[in-house]
Amino acid sequence: MEIKEDLKLIGSFASPFVYRIIWALNLKGVEFEYVEEDILNKSQMLLKCNPVHKKVPVLIHRGKPIAESAVILEYIEETWPGVRCLLPKDPYERSAARFWVKFGEDKNRSCYMFFMTAGEKQVKAAREAREILSILESEGLKDKKYFGGSEVGMADLIFSWIPCFLDMLEEASGVKVMGESSEDFPRLKAWCQEFRDMDVVKNTKFHRQEMVAYYKRRRLMFIS
Repeated sequence: MEIKEDLKLIGSFASPFVYRIIWALNLKGVEFEYVEEDILNKSQMLLKCNPVHKKVPVLIHRGKPIAESAVILEYIEETWPGVRCLLPKDPYERSAARFWVKFGEDKNRSCYMFFMTAGEKQVKAAREAREILSILESEGLKDKKYFGGSEVGMADLIFSWIPCFLDMLEEASGVKVMGESSEDFPRLKAWCQEFRDMDVVKNTKFHRQEMVAYYKRRRLMFIS
């Protein structure tokens, strides 16, 4: 059953942070209007709705803007709490999920740095990214299907860039972070497949060639 709301999402086709919100809303069955933003030529609507960071995503609910993807995920969970919960009800499990959400927010930029650097800096950044992935493998997932347990939750959405965007960043940068051997991050790779197999993800149309080309242009801007 679709939940009809006065809801608008400002996003960009190439932003992993935007897809967190798209998938969260789709999981909960909440209808929304999507507005594509030109990141290199930002609209007045974006600048007005997010004057501090001037970034996507921004969720506008009944005329009120909410910025920053992790904050938006919390808002979605609190606004539609009884529909496909993104956080466990048990207080301990809920705190554990929030720990990994916080870990993801703290470490995601470190994971991306291999894409934003070159030479020795890139080698170091790729090594640091693998170390973070190793922590997710051994401590985040352990023997669980998802980071939150048996169902996809907020922590999985925070790390959704790994199954859906990492390979494009690797292609754009010429560096393999996760590795191709079956012995490299087996739990993380199994989780990646489970995540990609969800209907809300399978039904997402990724324009891969356009996205990789965009990432290559962005990379040149970072390293020049």
